[in-house]
Amino acid sequence: MKPKSLVLASASPRRVEYLREIGVPFRTEVSGADEIDEPDSGLKPDWVALENARRKANAVSEKHPEQWILGADTVVWRDGTFYAKPVDFEDAKRMLRELSDGWHFVITGVCLQPPNGATPRLFHDETRVLFKSLSESQIESYLNRIHPFDKAGAYAIQEGREEIIVEIKGSFSNVVGLPIEKLTQELETAI
Repeated sequence: MKPKSLVLASASPRRVEYLREIGVPFRTEVSGADEIDEPDSGLKPDWVALENARRKANAVSEKHPEQWILGADTVVWRDGTFYAKPVDFEDAKRMLRELSDGWHFVITGVCLQPPNGATPRLFHDETRVLFKSLSESQIESYLNRIHPFDKAGAYAIQEGREEIIVEIKGSFSNVVGLPIEKLTQELETAI
């Protein structure tokens, strides 16, 4: 049965905003799940994003088995390196330095967990992002304007993208943290 409402296993303001836009009734609950924070470079980025999304959805589903649960996780990946949320300002600068002047991938994994332990619907989206060649002063200026510590890769595409990004190939909402186009399709076909 198509979900009439769901529980978002996240407090991300960006995911909350997207769910409001598509008009699905929901509430939020932080999962507290044990996520893969520092993935081994040999792991595939789509697997990491899906596994973290599944863990988040499962943790909330255990508390609310009668509800539809939505878990999501976004990873930033370039040349075998994962870029998680930065631990401090220096870490954020390092990330933007390494992402500068090249393409990277943003992968968001989504787990839509139906009620009562039914088989979850797992899917992901992948977007390629090309960064400008950034100087140290451009990096510091950008980071001083945003709050990088809750963002994989230390940047927000919706904030000052003209300062750091040349081009994106794929879903914009995926880079923000929820592939809304794919999610909408999944919600329409959920049974």
